[in-house]
Amino acid sequence: MKPRLSILLAALWWGSLTGLGFVVVPMLFMHLGSPAAAGAMAAKLFTAQTWLSTACAMLLLLVFNKKDDPALAPYARAAIVFVVAGLLLALLVEFGVAPRIVSARADGGHLRLWHGLGSAMYLGQWLCAGFTLWRLTR
Repeated sequence: MKPRLSILLAALWWGSLTGLGFVVVPMLFMHLGSPAAAGAMAAKLFTAQTWLSTACAMLLLLVFNKKDDPALAPYARAAIVFVVAGLLLALLVEFGVAPRIVSARADGGHLRLWHGLGSAMYLGQWLCAGFTLWRLTR
């Protein structure tokens, strides 16, 4: 049961990051009238994604909680580092970078820098979730 649950959680995490970051948000910017409207909607979607990522990562950590559990394979133990890293990246983007993007947009300061940093951290989270899924399906 635990291996299947962990694979399901990792797949939900990675799939939601993939769908939002590589399909939904680019389509918002292609089809909405203004970049400001698309950006505002994307920000709301990224916030929802942060909470989904947090829930998936926390549930994965709960599944992996037993240190001496024989059902927890060594390759699953290696995935724990990437679960924690992905969780930290999600929270850092939401509470560290996103507010700076909003303030930079309002006052014209370093928007490109903060947007680039947020994008790189999102990509890092996507890689962490992907590696977790890869390790768990081994």
